[in-house]
Amino acid sequence: MTAPSAAAAVAPAVSASDWPYPRWIAHRGAGKLAPENTLAAFRLGAHHGYRMFECDAKLSSDGVPFLLHDATLERTTCGRGTAGEQAWSDLSRLDAGAWHSRAHAGEPLPTLDAVARFCRANGHLLNIEIKPTPGTEEETGRVVAAHAARLWQGAAVPPLLTSFQVRALSGARDAAPLLPRGLLLDTLGAGWLDTAQQLGCVAIVCNHALWTAETVDQVKGAGLRALSYTVNDEWAAQRLIDLGTDGIITDRVDLFSPGQ
Repeated sequence: MTAPSAAAAVAPAVSASDWPYPRWIAHRGAGKLAPENTLAAFRLGAHHGYRMFECDAKLSSDGVPFLLHDATLERTTCGRGTAGEQAWSDLSRLDAGAWHSRAHAGEPLPTLDAVARFCRANGHLLNIEIKPTPGTEEETGRVVAAHAARLWQGAAVPPLLTSFQVRALSGARDAAPLLPRGLLLDTLGAGWLDTAQQLGCVAIVCNHALWTAETVDQVKGAGLRALSYTVNDEWAAQRLIDLGTDGIITDRVDLFSPGQ
């Protein structure tokens, strides 16, 4: 791991000691109740009282940040092939809602700009997972972070940028060092906490089953926050609350009240 640059050494505007985000975060907008990563999902999540949302952002072939989880288009759109290899002019015409239900037929893929306008107009907060097309990790981190810094300029609370990809977080750190970052983990491999600290992260976001009293203490002792994905059962949520974790990402916006 190379040492951070001088710009990267600047502390994020949000710190673990000054944490402005709510405990409950709606996964991909409204979980499974609406087509994921669309404005329809965001609106439904907001209808259920959620004020913070998680989404996935990647780049079109011409550098437009937009929302999509998968590398390919088939599962959640009418398109085919690798999304990152296609221009935004083509991606913008895809139906990203019909796969979910007839009621959402015609729902488009949203740009990060559109999501920012929605969130800022309604006072909502955002966790942007940087989801690069394989081979574009650092570039995606840089571009998404630069766009986020511009789109949330002057906002009281900036978006939280997260990724499983170290190079994406490194790119985000270099492009927008004041935006807060979190390292996503599905396993706790060697050096996981050191990696997060070297990237200047303010949070660890991991599979909820990985949190124990010991791992929570490690993260809190290092001055970071502990968040979890994707929590859809009441017993799991209560376990995380009892452990003292800070954020719960859920599909079940219909089950969990964000005020609890």
